Amino acid sequence: MKALILILALASSASASERLIPALIAVESSGHNNLVGDNGKAYGCLQIHQEVVDDVNRLYHMNYTHDDCFNRDASIRICQLYLRHYANNRSDEQQARVWNGGPLGYKKSATIKYWNRVKQFLK
Repeated sequence: MKALILILALASSASASERLIPALIAVESSGHNNLVGDNGKAYGCLQIHQEVVDDVNRLYHMNYTHDDCFNRDASIRICQLYLRHYANNRSDEQQARVWNGGPLGYKKSATIKYWNRVKQFLK
């Protein structure tokens, strides 16, 4: 059942994320899978915090650990699921800003600078 939920969620979120996620990876880690940032709180190529892992596990009944974020494929799946829930059918800009600023990040002026960095990798 978990696999079916994951497949359906990824299938419905893949189109926007296929283009956006490589740009997020470039901004977050310059492609480094083993990066630890934000004073030890952010892991992997997408610099994922424990709270994001917890959200994805709660929302999709998954069993990811924070250490899983050092695996690029797991990080991408976590990101896709998070954006699927909090930014589904939103623009690349809104999705990037949610990734940076949380569920309401697309409304926060503090995430505009992040979006401008991501946008450079989408060109």
